[in-house]
Amino acid sequence: QVGLEESGGGLVQAGDSLKLSCTPYGRTFRSFAMAWFRQTPGKEREFVATLNWRGDRSIYADSVKGRFTIFRDNAVNTMWLQMNSLKPEDTAEYFCAADNSREYIDSHMPTQTNGYFYWGQGTQVTVSS
Repeated sequence: QVGLEESGGGLVQAGDSLKLSCTPYGRTFRSFAMAWFRQTPGKEREFVATLNWRGDRSIYADSVKGRFTIFRDNAVNTMWLQMNSLKPEDTAEYFCAADNSREYIDSHMPTQTNGYFYWGQGTQVTVSS
């Protein structure tokens, strides 16, 4: 079985930090782009950040730019999302995603949900004011 597992969510106060982890199982995604998305009830899943396969190029949603950092270590097959200066509007379920279509492409960093094939089950982040 192949999938992604997120961890690190929780309940924090505004201004606090959290670090989410995403670990694939069943296979690796070292040669593919990976990303974080988030979703709140009744809304569509929205893009947060994406990272190319090398981990040296990234794209962020405007709402998190300067506060969140996406990074990966292919040696340990893990991706993270460091979230600083959290705001109540960051409250959502956070999902990691992995591409499996375009391997070893430095510029390939989809920002749409249909750019990813594998998804985790999500981890809840709640930020209180």
